[in-house]
Amino acid sequence: MTPDAPAPRRRGRPSRTTEAAGPDARTRILEAARTEFAERGYDKTSIRGIAKAAGVDAALVHHYFGTKDEVFAAAIEVSFEPALVIPAVLGGSTDGLGERLARYFISVWENPATRAPLLAIIRSALTHEAAAKVLRGFVLRRLLERIAAELDVPDPTFRAELAASHMIGIAILRYVIQAEPLASADPEKIIEMVAPTLQRYLTAP
Repeated sequence: MTPDAPAPRRRGRPSRTTEAAGPDARTRILEAARTEFAERGYDKTSIRGIAKAAGVDAALVHHYFGTKDEVFAAAIEVSFEPALVIPAVLGGSTDGLGERLARYFISVWENPATRAPLLAIIRSALTHEAAAKVLRGFVLRRLLERIAAELDVPDPTFRAELAASHMIGIAILRYVIQAEPLASADPEKIIEMVAPTLQRYLTAP
């Protein structure tokens, strides 16, 4: 090796140049993952493909997220932002909980920026057990169970599953299958109809 030749890179370790390149590498990886999952689905998306789209080494994706399942889960979390959502949904009187939860859920799906990756997530979960497992773990444990647990009511897990089944069913019919008239219904009408049921699931004695 000549004195001016660059030192060989070690396998399995992300380069400091790549890691330090702006904007933040972790953010770029998440954005690339959302796009890849949205366009290719769970099965055809790979760590290598995500890394290429983000302009980083595959080792850096593993460094931040580990496995493809963990990247998938992180992409879901970016769309739902549970750390921000749970306090907002639980804030105020419990009388309005069902409406706040329904409004939040519909708003996420109505936003084009978050709808595309969520469509990929739902479609993938219908056909791939690994994707379904990630979706179950996030929607139930990271979101709905935490909301139900904060309410101090009996059977919080069962209540969370009922609420999840209702909202995911709406998502499949409205945004994936696009069944009419639900697909074209005013979001406010959906919220008005769904809110009392979610309220009952989560707060009724």
